[in-house]
Amino acid sequence: MRSVSEDASGDLLRSLAPQVLGALVRRYGHFDHAEDAVQEALIAAAAQWPTGGVPESPRGWLITVASRRLTDLLRSEQARLRREAEWVPPPPSGAAHDDSLILLAMCCHPSLTPPDQIALTLRAVGGLTTVEVARAFLVPEATMARRISRAKQRIKASGVPFALPSGFSGAVLHVLYLMFNEGYAATTGHDLHRPDLAAEAIRLARLVHRLMPTDSEVAGLLALMLLTDARRPARTAPDGTPVPMDTQDRTLWDAALIAEGVALVTAALPRGPVGPYQLQAAIAALHDEAPTAAETDWPQIVALYELLLTLTDNPMVALNHAVAVTMASGPSAGLSLLSSLSSLAGDHRFHAVRGHLLEMSGSLADARDAYTKAAGLTGSVPLRRYLHTRAAACQ
Repeated sequence: MRSVSEDASGDLLRSLAPQVLGALVRRYGHFDHAEDAVQEALIAAAAQWPTGGVPESPRGWLITVASRRLTDLLRSEQARLRREAEWVPPPPSGAAHDDSLILLAMCCHPSLTPPDQIALTLRAVGGLTTVEVARAFLVPEATMARRISRAKQRIKASGVPFALPSGFSGAVLHVLYLMFNEGYAATTGHDLHRPDLAAEAIRLARLVHRLMPTDSEVAGLLALMLLTDARRPARTAPDGTPVPMDTQDRTLWDAALIAEGVALVTAALPRGPVGPYQLQAAIAALHDEAPTAAETDWPQIVALYELLLTLTDNPMVALNHAVAVTMASGPSAGLSLLSSLSSLAGDHRFHAVRGHLLEMSGSLADARDAYTKAAGLTGSVPLRRYLHTRAAACQ
């Protein structure tokens, strides 16, 4: 046993939770009961490890405790344990043997619709709360809670066996994308980042890339994550306040991650077909490779966003396109594009961008109102503080 602080113990438990849940569901099935058993094992570990020390194999300890609890839960309902062969066979030996990757595949069960696959994976693999998942989908918490519950029941009722696929659906990649986004820019809480969640998304994306090394979109997604995460050390001031990209200290950016991301997207683009993740990675690469903010190739970024808009109707892509147009052609052009994005009226990012563009155009009173509106819509404490600061500066 080795000693560990309460904070370090909590970080370890968060990283192990999806792997332990994946191991239990793979071996025994019963998703709901397995989730309850894992939660009880995590509670036991949180109580014991800070004082008694972390076991030599913390993952094995958690699986053992959770398995015992799962057995008790099933027996209490007069249920028989299902044999492992009735569920997921062990994956081939090698790099792909990872229970959290298996759990990711399970959550994208063929009996579920793509939105339900994404919601369940964010909850089970990503460890997001129901509130955070609801924010990612822009729906009320109660609606998301019902969706996740129905998804679990549908998996249980389907009778379709799980298997680790040779390839992964677009829903899996989208799940990893949303998971990373929540880690890189948390929608709630006192911290701007959730590094553990971003790191887990990158780890899973690396595993998927290892399984599918020639898939251009898988490579594009991993490149996008790396190129974006490379800027994380410069995204906050010492007090936790967000720092806009154009004023960040670029010497703090992670050069190794940038080099790896650029190499991935450079190799992926010629293989084709070109997809949304590759295009977003190419945009991120243009930002990361610019020596200074003033030297950013905005016309090229605008062109890439316009190509991306032909592949997706995501309003956030249109919002980012408006920002790029502003940087290339001025705030009036960007504000004109914002007028068609009424679907984002309830999202803080729309009002934050509008405030920035209005401030650039000299409409300070309107900018102040937009920043204030954005601050009232975000659940992120540091971002809310930053937006109020921006509003106060518009005098």
